[in-house]
Amino acid sequence: MIAGRFITLEGGEGAGKSTQLRALAAALRARGQDVVETREPGGSEGAEAIRALLLTGGADRWSARAEALLFAAARADHIEKTIRPALARGAWVLSDRFLDSSRAYQGQGALTDADILTLHRIGSDGFLPDRTLLLTLPEGEATGRAKARDGDAEDRIGGRASDFHRAVADAFSRFALEEGARVHAIDASGPAEIVTLRLLDAIEDLLP
Repeated sequence: MIAGRFITLEGGEGAGKSTQLRALAAALRARGQDVVETREPGGSEGAEAIRALLLTGGADRWSARAEALLFAAARADHIEKTIRPALARGAWVLSDRFLDSSRAYQGQGALTDADILTLHRIGSDGFLPDRTLLLTLPEGEATGRAKARDGDAEDRIGGRASDFHRAVADAFSRFALEEGARVHAIDASGPAEIVTLRLLDAIEDLLP
């Protein structure tokens, strides 16, 4: 059996990850691939329960350390119950966010990038995607898209201050520079269908 592939879509608020994940999944299915669409936090029964804890309540509901531990626990369940079984049967798994979001978001403050990676090693045996597609947009355009999408209904992480989200974007950019074999930065500006073609081009070498 041909092994499956694990692809993650990353980026800040308003980058278009969810829209592009659906479009990429449709394009892969049109090429005959079995595709599983999933998300983080979430993607399995246990992880979805943790998602509700993470994204609701006040901004100070969890300390930085508690938040990072919850994300790591959700990811461990997601990998065990959803991702690995799908890959084992030869499916492509597309996830809206994964480890790099924890590194970018939870790595702003009490925890270092090394701390987040240690939690991932303990919880998920260091499991990484075959390719990470980082959707990039100028800050103003991304903010406008996020506002149009969410209105005033931001979750407790998405609703943080602009300087926090700027630091997150800087972290994502650093990952693409330092881990370019895995993390590919993709220009998310322009018509959605053009962005999808850019994503397909970035994984062409992984297709059978």
